[in-house]
This record gives sequence, structure tokens and C-alpha cells, in this order.
Amino acid sequence: MSDSIKHECGLALVRLLKPLDYYSKKYGTGLYGLNKMQLLLQKQRNRGQDGAGLASIKFDVPAGKRYISRKRSNNPQYLKDLFDQVYSHFEDCTEDQIKDGEWLKANKPYIGEIYLGHLRYGTHGVNTIETCHPFLRLNNWMTRNLVIAGNFNLTNVHELFSELIEIGQHPKEKSDTVTVMEKIGHFLDDEVQRLFNWFKAEGYDNKEITKLIGENLDVQRILRRATRQFDGGYVMAGMIGHGDAFVLRDPHGIRPVHYYQDDEIVVVASERPAIQTCIDVRIKDVKEIKLGHALIIKKDGTVEEKAIRDPEERKSCSFERIYFSRGTDLNIYKERKQLGKQLSKKVLEAVDYDFDKTIFSFIPNTAEVAFYGMVEGIHDELNKIKTEKILDSDTLTAEELENILSQKPRVEKIAVKDAKLRTFIADDASRSDLISHVYDVTYGLVNNEIDTLVMVDDSIVRGSTLRDSIIQILNRLHPKKIIIVSSAPQIRYPDCYGIDMSKMSEFVAFKALVNLLNKDGKEDMLEATYERCKMQMTIDGIQQKNEVKVLYDEYTLEELNEEIARILRPEGVDCDIQIIYQTIEGLHEACPEHTGDWYFSGNYPTPGGTRVVNKSFMNFIKKIDKRAYF
Repeated sequence: MSDSIKHECGLALVRLLKPLDYYSKKYGTGLYGLNKMQLLLQKQRNRGQDGAGLASIKFDVPAGKRYISRKRSNNPQYLKDLFDQVYSHFEDCTEDQIKDGEWLKANKPYIGEIYLGHLRYGTHGVNTIETCHPFLRLNNWMTRNLVIAGNFNLTNVHELFSELIEIGQHPKEKSDTVTVMEKIGHFLDDEVQRLFNWFKAEGYDNKEITKLIGENLDVQRILRRATRQFDGGYVMAGMIGHGDAFVLRDPHGIRPVHYYQDDEIVVVASERPAIQTCIDVRIKDVKEIKLGHALIIKKDGTVEEKAIRDPEERKSCSFERIYFSRGTDLNIYKERKQLGKQLSKKVLEAVDYDFDKTIFSFIPNTAEVAFYGMVEGIHDELNKIKTEKILDSDTLTAEELENILSQKPRVEKIAVKDAKLRTFIADDASRSDLISHVYDVTYGLVNNEIDTLVMVDDSIVRGSTLRDSIIQILNRLHPKKIIIVSSAPQIRYPDCYGIDMSKMSEFVAFKALVNLLNKDGKEDMLEATYERCKMQMTIDGIQQKNEVKVLYDEYTLEELNEEIARILRPEGVDCDIQIIYQTIEGLHEACPEHTGDWYFSGNYPTPGGTRVVNKSFMNFIKKIDKRAYF
């Protein structure tokens, strides 16, 4: 993605199912669980650039001893800083002590039976240590302690916050993370109190009751009650002080989450390859948590998937497949290749099948796999052409046959991302000029005013980097034409489930739509749509519909592509510019199991999403520069 946007966070959970001395004897270290957590976070570092955090819980610790430890970092080198701080506690240990898990548990923090880690990619707000997960809700009652971390965004935080006020709480801030923690915490308290009253009536003393509460705590019931009104995309992980843990997924499966379990360990992560690498297991051994279910791990080691919300139609985020998740997952790699391959014929039509005067490349590096797919498709098309030429001629000479067979696409590495430039220059013009050099190019490969450059990008959101940097840099090679190919469809609508794409006015596709409406004298349609959106705000959420879609129906994909190309053309660039986008149908063909496409189609899986798109359009009309939810 040439545009810089923030997106979905990552989480990891490790639960050791054997006594700690088991891992010491088998693996030669008492740091086994902590080491696995570090590797899981390291292998998912693409999911967080704002900070990281880690929490651990020790089981059966005597009163007066700390059993919950937490460390967070928002340092620019957040993972290194986080684990430097954690591992510093073991610098004074002898070799024998490092190998002794039970000694470490008794004498050092961050050694326990369960770990929860998080990588933060904050889409909004400030980036302070206080915004980093995990979050703690502390209490002297062990079973009332709650540790929460997640990859989520809720569209109805305002309503959920109001519910907390109505039940008598006074939350310290209005954020989705605090709201979620307090919501689950409220029903955790309620469940603990229910069990206390039950066992007290049976004649047990308070010390006995504490143990019985831990054994009988109904985590499924707590989560069902807490999440009844949740609207959004979420994977939430939690640890309860006495040792129960859970990982919860939303009913549409919008956010990804996988797990592995054997008799030694349970491992949960946002991305499957992280688990495969960490535990060295095959792809078939890693499972997805089912839609609307929670993986519940009791303190006694019982592990079950239990239904929390009724599963809905699967709408897993397709952007995970296009861009966010690391391409080391086999299925994601294949899907990204297929996204590129499906565009090959359209690209060849755009260059009139002129292989000799066309150079194929990609930008940025995340588009590389889609580029491989496009090149594979181009080779397939070229082979068809070669076959036809050979079959159509009965008199080919050896030289003519060799010329046919030797023809191949010109595939080159044209653009290279340079080191990040830092500047202390005050004036905007000079700073903008330096920033525009974020990419460098390979000179001498392009025949001036003759060759066409085809550059694959994985998606185009705002288009600002293309306009202000990439196209200007490519123009220095003096091509006849530049074609930018997006392996993702046009981003037309805001996301409200985690990606930093909440302001519709910033999307280049939406800007193109508004330009065309104004050019064609259809400005009144904008005001009429505003009034319909305003009316939708008075309708029950389930009945609301996306009123913005009617505006896009006025123009074809090609008409919008042409206007986008005009918008993205920088001043002074004299070569032709063309934009080619993936179709939504092509996206679904390449990623059949991940049909969450609301940012492309406007079809939101939850009522809150539909409310957000209408509100976002109203904000645009009224020139209100803020996200349309929360």
C-alpha cells in the first residue's frame, strides 16, 4: 500500500498446561513460556507500530505475593524495549536458576502459567503508554481481577458507555478498550457475587468460597451477558486473576484469530504462520476460533470452544488477505497471487499487447506477491499468443520459431524504497520536496517517450503518496505512459472495524465521484443524499440502509478510474496516466472465504457500520473533520 494508513492490532496468548518444571526438564529453560510469547509477538510485528505489551499470571501464589505482572512500551523500538525490560529481571540469575522454572516462578516476575501479549496499531487518538494493551482491572479478590487485550473496534461505544453509567459505574475515560474492560468486568463481578451468595447459603466459609468461585466461574455466561450489545469487529482476549482465560471472536468473524492445542500448551495468535513458526507445527494443526465463539481455558486445563453470540454470515476482512496479514500464510500468498493474475488480461489490453515497449514492475514491496501473479498471468497470455502463431504457420524457419519462443515480458525492479528521510527544515515546500524522495528509481531501463511503465500497487486509499511522490519520481524516467494497477478494488466507503479509513472525504475514489457529480451538474444529488442520510439516523439500526451507494451508481468503474487518474496527475507530469482497479467480483473469486468488503461495496455486516457510512457522508457535507462513530 503506497498510502500510509494504520490498521488492525495483533494479540497472542500462551497457556502452559503442565507444571513449570516439566518445561525446564524437557526444554532446558524456565523461560519457555516467556520465550514463546516473545517469538509470537516478533512474528506479528507487522500488526503494531505504536507499542506493545505483555502480562502474565502465576497460579496458586501465597497471599502477599505478586501474581500478576505487566509491562508495556511505546518506545520507537517497542518490542526490543519491552523485552529488554522484562528480561532484565533475570540478569542476576545463575545458569541453574534460569533452568529452574519453579524457582523462577517463586522469585521473579513474568514467570507463570499464562501470558497475554499485544501489538498496538492505534487508528485514532494519542500514542501514550496508557493506550497500550493489556489493560488491568484490579481487585483484592483474585477472581475479580481482569486483564484484557484485543484487536477490535466497536461502532456503538457511546451506547455501551451510557449503559455503564446507567448501572452506576463511573468509567475513567470514554474509549472502546476501557468500555469493553468495564463491561466484561461488571458481569465478572456479578458472577462472582452470584456464586458467593450461593455458596454462602450452603454454609461454606469465605476462604472455601474463594476456591469454589474459581472452580465454578461460568466464563461463557459472563461473556454472553457482556457482549450482548457489541457491534463491530473484535477479537478480545482476557485473563482472570485465579487462572481462567478466554479469547472471543465476533459473530461475523471480521477479525482473524487462530489457535493450537496439545497436551503441553495452548497458543493463540492473530495470524496462523506465527503459531506455525513458534510451535513448529503443520498448517492442518492450527484452527480458527469459530464465529461468535470463545476459546475458554479453565484453570484446571480444560479447553473448550463455546458459543457466545449466534454466528452470522461470515464477513472476514478481505484487507487482511490483500495487505495487512503477513504473506507467509500459504492461503494468503496464493490469494494475493490470484489477485494480480486476474488483472493481467486487463493490463495487456491497456498496453495493446505491446510486450516490447512495456515494463512491468511493482510498488511498494507489499505488492510484490500480487505482481508475481500478474506476471504469471501475462506469461500465460503470451504463451497463448505464441501457440497461435506457431499453429497458424506451416513454414516457420528455425530463426522465426526462435524469435517467437524467446519473446517474454520485460520485468524489472524500477522503484526502491529509500531510507526514511528526516528533515528539520521549517518551510513546507522544502520539506515536501524531501519527503517526495521516499522512493528511488533505476535509471536507464526505460526508453524515453517510448516505453510504458506498469506498476502494481496492492491498494490505493487516498492516493496522496502516488500523486506527491511516486508518479513524479517515475516521470523522471520519461516513459510514454504510466499505468498504476491496484490489486484491490476502489475504496469508496469508510471502515469502522479497525482500519484508519474512517473519513470518506479522504478517499480518492470519493473525491472522483464528487468531481464528476459537480462537472455533470448533479450537485443537487449530494444534498438529497444528505437529507436521506439524516432521515436514516432516525431509523432503527437494523433497518438502516447505505444511502451513499446511489451516488456511485451514477458512474461506471471506468469513468471513476479516469477521474481518479486525473486527480492523481501531478503538475508538470506530461506522460499519460492510467489507473486500473481490481473488481469486487475479482476480489471474491481470489478470496472466497473472506468476503468482508464493506470499504469497497458499502455492504456492512453490522447495523453500526451502515450508521457510520451515512454519518460519514453527513460529516463531509457539513465539513466536519472527525470520524463518524464513538
